[in-house]
Amino acid sequence: MTASLNVALLAAGEGKRMHSALPKVLHPLAGKALAAHVLATVRGLSPRAIAVVTGFGAEAVEQALEAPDLVFVRQDPPQGTGDAVRVALTALPADGVTLVGLGDVPLVSGDALGRLASLAAEGRLALLTARVREPFGLGRIVRRSDGAVARIVEERDAADAERAIGEINTGFLAAPTALLAKWVARLTPHNAQREYYLTDIVAMAAAEGAPVAAHTVDDEASVAGVNDRAQLAALERIVQRRGAHELMVAGTSIADPERIDVRGSLACGRDVSIDVGCVFEGEVRLADGTSVGPHCVLRDVAVGAGTRIEAFCHLDSATIGANCRIGPYARLRPATSLADDVHIGNFVEVKASTLGKGSKANHLAYLGDATVGARVNYGAGSITANYDGANKHRSTIGDDVHVGSNCVLIAPIEVGAGATIGGGSTVVNAVPAHHLTVARARQVVIDEWQRPKKGEPRSSTTTTKNERERST
Repeated sequence: MTASLNVALLAAGEGKRMHSALPKVLHPLAGKALAAHVLATVRGLSPRAIAVVTGFGAEAVEQALEAPDLVFVRQDPPQGTGDAVRVALTALPADGVTLVGLGDVPLVSGDALGRLASLAAEGRLALLTARVREPFGLGRIVRRSDGAVARIVEERDAADAERAIGEINTGFLAAPTALLAKWVARLTPHNAQREYYLTDIVAMAAAEGAPVAAHTVDDEASVAGVNDRAQLAALERIVQRRGAHELMVAGTSIADPERIDVRGSLACGRDVSIDVGCVFEGEVRLADGTSVGPHCVLRDVAVGAGTRIEAFCHLDSATIGANCRIGPYARLRPATSLADDVHIGNFVEVKASTLGKGSKANHLAYLGDATVGARVNYGAGSITANYDGANKHRSTIGDDVHVGSNCVLIAPIEVGAGATIGGGSTVVNAVPAHHLTVARARQVVIDEWQRPKKGEPRSSTTTTKNERERST
């Protein structure tokens, strides 16, 4: 690739058909902004400078895409693609080759853009074109009788014969920077939109006898722009289908490749199985033999070998060891770390806690800000009361502890190794190791009490006889 490559990325459009306050280039595709996909591709060409032209929602776009290798320039007011390139050139080196791209064409290939840059390095104006089934709304490539590119005509300015042309302009081009700057400076807004069309430089180049080359691609998806949410959804399924295919070819079992969403990166070991409706966000790693049940959400999670994640689990920023059993309906919140052979059952929530090897919380429990040892059995309905209304406090539970059902451990608290806490206890003090601790209120039985019946008036006073207490 040429060492003197500059890139001008046009990202100033509002995208009115998106009907959104969010700038079009920031709408997410597979978990990443549309413009971020294009930037990732052009970075693969190792350009020496990248200028991003912003306009609508400029501050939001600049904040979202900010990176050391980018310079942002604003187009205000918006006056078309030609004017946007003129603005970009003020922030780029004046020599070498400049590649112009669009921030709303996320699947453009690096090979195609590399070919444009190479053609431009030979002194040509290089266009990326495509032959499509439905060219409506797109600029057409008009060729001379000898097949050479003569000009590009926009849909609204095209004659009927020109609208019948199936070869379209993709919005990507490259040219020697000096020539590009000269042509852009000569643009005029003589068109239906009263804008400066970048595409008009093609006719200028052809009239001067400058060589114009077209690199034509057959993959329509690779040059598909996003103008509305329906087009965005269509591209999303294409991206997900391609990703699922790559995973399956590499050995991952996916129950239905049409019902998986990877919004980041997903790395799978051997013999991983994924059921329907699962969403993977951020960076997710599934080791050998991992299985993920239906309708789970995993975000920034690492899962050890042989672990089984049952249906409807939500796992966020957690590390899970080997041979664990999670769910169904379990939630692991950030800063959770599970050792090997841990069981987290249905309707159990774990937050900012570590559980040692072989520990279990199988039913309806909450562990927050807790350090839990190995082989702990944490009973159904039990919680760590880690928040006092102002601050969070930690609980430390030693190895081989048994916590009965419906217990409350009021942090900060330490439970010694081998201790047992009787069911229904509310524990506020340290629990000694290898002892049974019970902290319950007395059971009270009231004789001759009767449950109120529907329809009976409620008495203003209630009297009972022969009340007695029976403690158990």
